[in-house]
Amino acid sequence: MQSLKVISVNVWAILAALANLLLLTWIVKKFLFKRVKAVMEARRAAIDEDYAKAAEARAEAEESRLNYEAAMAAAEQTSSQIITEATRTAEHRSSEIVADAREKAAALRRQAEADAALEKKKAEEDIKREIADVSAQLTGKLLQREINEEDHRALIDSFLQEIGTDDNSDQ
Repeated sequence: MQSLKVISVNVWAILAALANLLLLTWIVKKFLFKRVKAVMEARRAAIDEDYAKAAEARAEAEESRLNYEAAMAAAEQTSSQIITEATRTAEHRSSEIVADAREKAAALRRQAEADAALEKKKAEEDIKREIADVSAQLTGKLLQREINEEDHRALIDSFLQEIGTDDNSDQ
């Protein structure tokens, strides 16, 4: 029975250990548990705050993205309007330039026709002057030959017919 003493249960030792455990639990709870709990709560609050800030930042980023997309759509629409307006202005300006060029061409043509008519008139006057000069020279030559009046008229008429025929063939 000696083996029973080794395995025996000491009630006083169990009670002392239990008292020590209760005392340590009370000391830890009294002095440390509130502080540890306060630190844990502070950390939890900090983490919750970080999560709230992250959610807020995400919401702001999403709002910024939507604003950016709206601004890009507005800019695209504005650029489209600017291009359309510039195209319309360019077409209008080209129409004005073409109309102006046509006006100038018509004016140049009218001026050229007027110049041609003036030149024709000058040419006719020059021809008449030349006819008069030639007639005077012819008269002078005839006077030198002493032709009678009928011969003189016939000579002038034939000369004028020749000049008239030359004028008609030039035109």
